[in-house]
Amino acid sequence: MGRGSSGLRRLVHEIAKFGAVGGAGLLVNLLVFNLVRHTTDLPVVRASVIATVVAIISNYIGFRHFTYRDRDKSGRTKELTLFLLFSAVGLVIENGVLYVATYGFGWDSPLESNVFKFLGIGIATLFRFWSYRTWVFKALPAPELVASAEEILAQAERRPRSKQRVS
Repeated sequence: MGRGSSGLRRLVHEIAKFGAVGGAGLLVNLLVFNLVRHTTDLPVVRASVIATVVAIISNYIGFRHFTYRDRDKSGRTKELTLFLLFSAVGLVIENGVLYVATYGFGWDSPLESNVFKFLGIGIATLFRFWSYRTWVFKALPAPELVASAEEILAQAERRPRSKQRVS
């Protein structure tokens, strides 16, 4: 197999791990959403925002320590800032779908709210996957590239230095 297939294999593995954390986050999000919705008098979108924030917190822990544990850890403050920024955009996407369904179309039964909450999560997840892997959890260089670069440097150090001409 060529290099392309190992890259594809890594991407599939990453998507699977992202999906596992995301699936747990989905359950947290929907559980908290329905719990808040049925135990308080909060409007549906506010209950959803609370649930999304709880899911964002649990997802960061899962992404950092499971999905992207092998990624660069040198800039945690920057990583967390970017994670929160892109998560906030995802929150707006997710809850925007629910808002339009609820207040734009009047679809606010428990079933309709859950369907549009789920749809919003799905759309926001596509954005989050792209943004997290591109900007937040940056990949370390591939081991083959590091080894190749180290070999080039070692060869350069072994070469005799050419004497400079004095004019």
